[in-house]
Amino acid sequence: MTKVLFVCHGNICRSPMAQAVFEKMTKDAGLENGFFVDSAATSSEELGNGVYPPARRTLERHGIKGFSHFARRFTFNDYKEFDVIKVMDGYNYSNMIRMTGNDPQGKVSMLLDDREVADPWYTGDFETAYNDIVEGCENLLEEME
Repeated sequence: MTKVLFVCHGNICRSPMAQAVFEKMTKDAGLENGFFVDSAATSSEELGNGVYPPARRTLERHGIKGFSHFARRFTFNDYKEFDVIKVMDGYNYSNMIRMTGNDPQGKVSMLLDDREVADPWYTGDFETAYNDIVEGCENLLEEME
């Protein structure tokens, strides 16, 4: 089983959206038994909070209903347990490199190769974030099949 972790700043918008999208993609492809998927934050600001309502509504508009998640912070144990760690932006990538002791196993990378997934908490554009997340998750699933 491949363990995939998605990471953003607060773990209430982008990373749980990516978790929900990737879980749906693996299920739709009949591969859900081959993956364990989770998400986490680099900060502790939102610990215990659920998915931000506009992010939840965006998922629901795209057919992902009933997704439940509560924000948690990345731990070094996550680094030991997960095989792939996908980060949404450069700021959190830098945090992850620091938090993992320079990523000695090469597990941490950006979700998108050519750009960041902009934080909809600040942009208000949850649809663009969702589309970018879908693109990144599709690429990830292709790489792993």
